[in-house]
Amino acid sequence: MSVSPRSKQKMIGAGLAVGAGVGSALGVVFGNMPIGLALGVALGVLAGAVAAKRAD
Repeated sequence: MSVSPRSKQKMIGAGLAVGAGVGSALGVVFGNMPIGLALGVALGVLAGAVAAKRAD
């Protein structure tokens, strides 16, 4: 069963949101907000893309 493109976008968006939250928390903990946020966003998009690919 195929997943709609809209659903894939939602999975990637959810990964982005979670990654941004985790990244900002790590940035606060380690005292380097820009690096934490950038890494969180990158990992979140990656996790969302993997989830969308697996759902297909």
